[in-house]
Amino acid sequence: MGISAGIVGLPNVGKSTIFNALCSAKAAAENYPFCTIEPNTGIVAVPDKRLNRICSFLPTEKIVPAFLELVDIAGLVRGASKGEGLGNQFLGHIKNVNALVHIVRCFENNDVTHVEGAVDPIRDVEIVNTELLLKDLETVQRGVERVSKLVKTGEKNSTAKLELFQKAEQALSKGIPIRAVFTEQSDLEGLLELHLLTAKQVLYVANSDEKGLAEDTDGALSLQKLAESEGSLFLKLCGKIEAEISELPAGDRREFLDSLGLFEPGLHVLAKKIYRLLGLRTFFTSTPKESRAWTIKEGAGAVSAAGIIHTDFEKGFIKAEVYTLDDLEKYRSEAALWAAGKIRQEGRDYIVQDGDILFFKFNV
Repeated sequence: MGISAGIVGLPNVGKSTIFNALCSAKAAAENYPFCTIEPNTGIVAVPDKRLNRICSFLPTEKIVPAFLELVDIAGLVRGASKGEGLGNQFLGHIKNVNALVHIVRCFENNDVTHVEGAVDPIRDVEIVNTELLLKDLETVQRGVERVSKLVKTGEKNSTAKLELFQKAEQALSKGIPIRAVFTEQSDLEGLLELHLLTAKQVLYVANSDEKGLAEDTDGALSLQKLAESEGSLFLKLCGKIEAEISELPAGDRREFLDSLGLFEPGLHVLAKKIYRLLGLRTFFTSTPKESRAWTIKEGAGAVSAAGIIHTDFEKGFIKAEVYTLDDLEKYRSEAALWAAGKIRQEGRDYIVQDGDILFFKFNV
């Protein structure tokens, strides 16, 4: 399954700097509002050391990691939902993403203009969230109008859909995001056609300077508390440092990270956070031609995993052969795993676990 995240925030909070660092892209990042003229899309590999560990025992011609799509849109300002600034033009580009990465400025720098005149993380979050709410309200109101006409014609299920849309309209009118009201999967699926922005889970990213990365600042702490109160996730990073890391040769990055007291680059942490936010898991397949990481929802079964690889695998599913990386590292080959009875044969009802190495048997 393809995973995507939309990057939102005010202008000049470091969105494009972080986007460029994560994607090794070169979007414009001049010091003025609305610097991203076109929405930028980047595809980045999701770092997972387990894939290389698997390949050290099972040689392969090609290694394919999981991928994360990032979409960076123009900075939102007050009134964006009504056409102010450029952000409103591009909100449609993030309607299909799985999650939102909300970049919030938590650093002071007189050389970088703040569109609101001063740094205030909570105020900045409220501005962006309000614009997303207003955009969703506009979308839902159009949906209510459209479905109301269907109710009058007696179309099947239109009454239930209208009630759902009206409940969403009431919540948004009170300033409550969709994700805080609708938790039942059936309701979320009923609203899916509207592509509501506030239905998406959020990762708040505190963009700090180097000092703020080492110490907890008031701004970052307040943002973390806000994220926790919403049930959202929080990450602190330094866009400037991430940009420097992205420019370094791979062999020099470990030393640079160690000098800063960092365990891993921000991309690694961000990808892990998004996976956690969306309830995602990774399984692996390995053949002499290709070893690959695949993304699946937590709780998904073996048949669903087979379908992610190819529809024929799902249609003709017979069984899945399953083993773990720990056992592979202990026994060092598939032949030894078979001999030790460490490769299990699982049926349709097997729930795929994070890190499983799978081989599917199917017949079409």
